[in-house]
Amino acid sequence: MAEKIRVVVVDDHPLYRSGVVATLKDYEDIEVVGEGSSVGDATKLAEGQQPDVVLLDISMPGNGLNAVGEILKLSAKTRIVMLTASEDEAEVMAALDGGASGYALKGIGGDELVSIVRGVAEGNSYVAPTLAGRLLVNSKAGRATPEALAMSTLSARERDVAGLLTEGRSNKEIARELGLQEKTVKHHMTQILQKLRVRNRVEAAMAVRNQKDQRSI
Repeated sequence: MAEKIRVVVVDDHPLYRSGVVATLKDYEDIEVVGEGSSVGDATKLAEGQQPDVVLLDISMPGNGLNAVGEILKLSAKTRIVMLTASEDEAEVMAALDGGASGYALKGIGGDELVSIVRGVAEGNSYVAPTLAGRLLVNSKAGRATPEALAMSTLSARERDVAGLLTEGRSNKEIARELGLQEKTVKHHMTQILQKLRVRNRVEAAMAVRNQKDQRSI
């Protein structure tokens, strides 16, 4: 059995935090190893638990952005996702430049949140689609284009689907290859079109191929 993804949730709104924790606990591959309500809690939990992923709010005592660097110093393997209501571009850039792997907006559904956690734990990055298209982010790898940033918003499973899409596979063939139901593939396809801001499967396949070509240059 694969190891569970160890997650810490830090948010100073008890009801919201409890809802996130309850949602995560419904998934067998995720284990919530701690929760807190302040920057101090976040750093203590990072040091003591060495989690795979920390879900961190910005608007909390001490300001969540200030915790990003400290968490990474205390637990180098930890990946941080800001889970916040803020759509302020300066805060998005500060979080990502500081080392956060993701920036998600409160209000997303449980399945999407879990998909983000899984993707980030696997080494992917995530930026909320409503923000990704209008940001140019200075990252460790250099200056990202809007297209590359949009691509980074795909979850791990959506990347799998998109990869097979570039091979000309149908939804039925993709479902068979990935062991999914066809309706699940259709849902992923809808998300891919929305996140990449394209109109159809052909444009989505072209966008994915173009990004692959850019990375190979």
